[in-house]
Amino acid sequence: MFNVQCLNETNRSTAQPLNRSTRFISVRFGNVLGSRGSVLPLFLEQLKSGGPLTVTHKDMKRYFMTIPEAVSLVLQASMMGEGNEVFVLDMGEPVEIVQLAEELIRLHGLQPYKDIDIEFIGLRPGEKLFEEILTAEEGTYVSRHEKVFVAKNSEHYTIDEIETMLIEFQGLLNDPSKESEEKIRALLKKYVKHYEPGT
Repeated sequence: MFNVQCLNETNRSTAQPLNRSTRFISVRFGNVLGSRGSVLPLFLEQLKSGGPLTVTHKDMKRYFMTIPEAVSLVLQASMMGEGNEVFVLDMGEPVEIVQLAEELIRLHGLQPYKDIDIEFIGLRPGEKLFEEILTAEEGTYVSRHEKVFVAKNSEHYTIDEIETMLIEFQGLLNDPSKESEEKIRALLKKYVKHYEPGT
């Protein structure tokens, strides 16, 4: 996101911009159902194998959007954006992952916990029960589209500043010491506003 905003500012300010008509715009998604890495293909694969469907925690919730909704957000952003904005889709209410698993089992004519079990395997390190598309501190303001919002974002970095950040992170990633993990968290807190390390 910072790279895109940085390119937008650079494009406007340099003597020889990339293309004065180019607008650099970002969109922020929730989980896109059916996309690579989505829980849905995993559940379908587990169903084919006779189960169980694996869920990390019974209270896990996530925001979901369909592929057409994701495409629509990109198209809306391209039409409305002036450059430098971060567009966010109104994601509605978060969905319980276990509820999604149960409904998927029923859609296949089976009964949850009887024909197909659901197994709770525990949270992974740093994983949260609930996700936020935007933190309360960030917030949004309305756009011309009732379902699309623009993130309030005061953070701006130059290309040089981003390159410095990347060098700092690369140095820590190549550091095999036990302290490097804590140093990476400290660096994230330095550069990512409202960042809170996962427990």
